[in-house]
Amino acid sequence: MSVSQFDAENADNLEDIEKQFAVVAVEQAEAYWSLLTKVPGSKLKLTRYDDEIYEKFIEHFPEYSDIEKIKKFEEADLKNKEAKDKWRKFIKLFEKKVDDFNFGTLLRTDASSEYGQFTTCFVVRLQFYCFEIARNRHGLNDWISKSK
Repeated sequence: MSVSQFDAENADNLEDIEKQFAVVAVEQAEAYWSLLTKVPGSKLKLTRYDDEIYEKFIEHFPEYSDIEKIKKFEEADLKNKEAKDKWRKFIKLFEKKVDDFNFGTLLRTDASSEYGQFTTCFVVRLQFYCFEIARNRHGLNDWISKSK
């Protein structure tokens, strides 16, 4: 079965499937971190839709025009009922454009920290793109390439 045929809504919650998704999320986080150690984030383009993702993100979530909220946030800010509803509607804007837009991935909750047990949360890929595109545009990830 290909990934595009996988129906998460009707799938059994099998431990092996969860482990496979976790492995892919960790691999993606490691690849992204490795990239940030080599290239300043402000020079990266994550998708061909970076401009649109960023503009729509700030339009739909104006609270994130505050750089401090991009830099550091609490997982609950994304996962309370109201936030989940807002994100669900937002994500639909990109479901036909961005590949794997709703795949689970890891996002640092603090741009001044590495991926870690207390500084990482599990999100859908489009949320990752929103935060990391914004962080890169504001130079919040540039410290990573300078510290290596």
